Amino acid sequence: MPVKFADISQAFEFGDLSGGMGECHTFVCRQTGKIYYQFDQDDLQELEDEELPDDIEDETKYLRIPNSRDFDLGKPLVIAFVRETLPNDLDDVRYFFSKRGAYQKFKGLLSRRGAIDAWHHYRNKATERALRDWCEVHSIEIVD
Repeated sequence: MPVKFADISQAFEFGDLSGGMGECHTFVCRQTGKIYYQFDQDDLQELEDEELPDDIEDETKYLRIPNSRDFDLGKPLVIAFVRETLPNDLDDVRYFFSKRGAYQKFKGLLSRRGAIDAWHHYRNKATERALRDWCEVHSIEIVD
């Protein structure tokens, strides 16, 4: 069953950004293409439109949609971006990521260099590429 790329992308982003609301895992049904959201906190279960299937953990039927950590889209992506776009700042960025508060310092550097839009574009393209590759590896037919 084909799945809209926008649905896969939305589930990926929701699972990735749900940290403030509790842990959320997203799944795609291999047969129907339906997306399911699984929250770890009981009080968040009411946010779901439907009950989860009892066999949601059955990997032959449902596939957990990865998050950015699964794709290694954190520090390695930042370093690749800086290497390509801001090579003179590579040592500073490596230093940022050896300490706490790295992303805040990185965002400050992007702001000073006028590179925020370039970073967002780079990160979005890398995320889309990783998601499309993941779908292909798992035989999920994507429609745009």
